Amino acid sequence: MNGLHDLAAGLERAVPLVEALLRLCVGAALVPYALRSSFGFFKNTGMPVSDLRGTAAYLDRYGWRPGMLWAVASTVNNLVGGSLLALGLLTRPAAAGCCLLLMLSAFHHLRKDGYFANQNGFEHYALWGVGCLYFVVRGGGPYSLDALLGWPL
Repeated sequence: MNGLHDLAAGLERAVPLVEALLRLCVGAALVPYALRSSFGFFKNTGMPVSDLRGTAAYLDRYGWRPGMLWAVASTVNNLVGGSLLALGLLTRPAAAGCCLLLMLSAFHHLRKDGYFANQNGFEHYALWGVGCLYFVVRGGGPYSLDALLGWPL
């Protein structure tokens, strides 16, 4: 039984590193998404739009009006918010913005496309959104720029 306690204690010590890895992955995953949908990076990867105007038209078509406002908000959120989250800088506010927009996207895609990620559905938007929610609650952790700067964010 002592071996299980030792294992549990060792795993517990790894939590801050695993949280930093999760924060990096969740934040960094948002950046290429914005680059693809708003700036034309990663062509032929299944995205129906490849620039900001196309994203705005898409959003207008599905009731997110004005589409350009939502396109810019989403792009800035994914590029800036995702980068800040990945770095652990202003973690809670960055994660809150990302969480909000991702959960709005999740429920939009649930209605429009269904559940599964391979059909651009709810699944991956919700997973990213919940990942962001974790950092709204938890903050950047000890391996973040917030911690390095002594900020409680």
